[in-house]
Amino acid sequence: MLKRFMGLSASLLLVGGLLAGCGGNNNNAATNNTAGTNGTDNAATTDSSKPVTINMFTASPEYTDAFNAYIAEYKKVKPNVTINLEIMQADYNTVLKSKIAAGSTPDVFQTTAGGDIDTFAEYSADLTNEPLAAAMTDAVRSNMSSTDGKVLGLPVKGNLFVLMYNKKLLSDAGITEIPKTTAQLDDAITKLEAKGITPFANAYKEWWVWKHIFQHFVDAAAIDAGTDAKTLVADFIAGKTTIKDHPVLYNNFFNYIDTTVKHGTDKPLERDSNAQVSDFALGKTAFMNGKGAWDEEAIKKITPDFDLGIAGYPVSDKAEQSQIITGADQALRINKDSAVVKETIEFFNWLYTSEYGKNWFSTVAKVIPPIKDAPMPDLQMPKEMEEILKTEKSGDLSVNYSLDTFHQKFGELMQAYIGGSKTKDQAINEIQKAWIQFGSAQ
Repeated sequence: MLKRFMGLSASLLLVGGLLAGCGGNNNNAATNNTAGTNGTDNAATTDSSKPVTINMFTASPEYTDAFNAYIAEYKKVKPNVTINLEIMQADYNTVLKSKIAAGSTPDVFQTTAGGDIDTFAEYSADLTNEPLAAAMTDAVRSNMSSTDGKVLGLPVKGNLFVLMYNKKLLSDAGITEIPKTTAQLDDAITKLEAKGITPFANAYKEWWVWKHIFQHFVDAAAIDAGTDAKTLVADFIAGKTTIKDHPVLYNNFFNYIDTTVKHGTDKPLERDSNAQVSDFALGKTAFMNGKGAWDEEAIKKITPDFDLGIAGYPVSDKAEQSQIITGADQALRINKDSAVVKETIEFFNWLYTSEYGKNWFSTVAKVIPPIKDAPMPDLQMPKEMEEILKTEKSGDLSVNYSLDTFHQKFGELMQAYIGGSKTKDQAINEIQKAWIQFGSAQ
């Protein structure tokens, strides 16, 4: 118990850590108390006459309207159920820690997936045999499962991690083939700059963008080592291997970062996510680093006719190692000790299996559905993802195999590296120490 609590404390000390895969930047809190309306009971497995209140505490302000929509719809199905939605971003982890320590754990709360599934296991209801678990795609169910195979989380959404590019700017520069190797990337940079086009939009002020880039190189390192990413990360955490043992990490990753800084927007440590999206959407750069599917709507709000392309990162001289990455990196958890645990599970079973729920992901939240037999949103990135995955495999969502305590430290060390206060080897040595210290919930 002491070891588990220490791991929990370390995870919760991160400020804003849960938003590392969302790209949200609204630092305000929002609260919604649903008003009662009349409706029919279409999910009658609990007493529909007893008033029930479910308290839901999340860290995704970009989905406030979408969450409110399914809350209102469920009120029609279960008029006796009131869902109180509280959303916080900037201090979410600190507040969640205080709630748990005070014995007032919310009925529903949010964490990252992967390793943090285990960190919060003792607070989470086992959903393994619930219809919602069966509805998840295989990859997402794995992301929501503990090391002993129990489904302990609910996916907020499916996700997509890619190198984004401006199709028009690449065409203007005479680039007809999207770079998949390091040599092809160097050639593309030369052609872009010959046309006066800045290659990269960076957001290196954010600690979380670093892990989104790094995971592509981790996947390649695993392939080169003849293993899988989960095993490789476990070896890093156990101190069985080092970054210097893997040229794609020691050389290629750092070379790539150096390249993006040299051929990117000015003052990269001062550019946050919003500034990066603006730079890219306004056509100031050809590529955008460290981001994912959540950015498309923001890009299209700035430039509605933006022609957006997606690709894997050119991580090596092997084109097949340039892969897009899909999966679920954010999880909702149901408090197993909640007085309304049955009603809460019933609510999410409805959301993940009903016709409304199947369409909610794509038409209301406009995210990649984490469940089977659900339509894709009418957005460019998910459609291109579907086409790519017809002929190519998705990379492994290897960020899930370490905790965000590690990822935040990793981002801070990479910021120190490009800021010049740490050498490459100094940063690597501290990254390896952090991986061992913070790498796993176990």
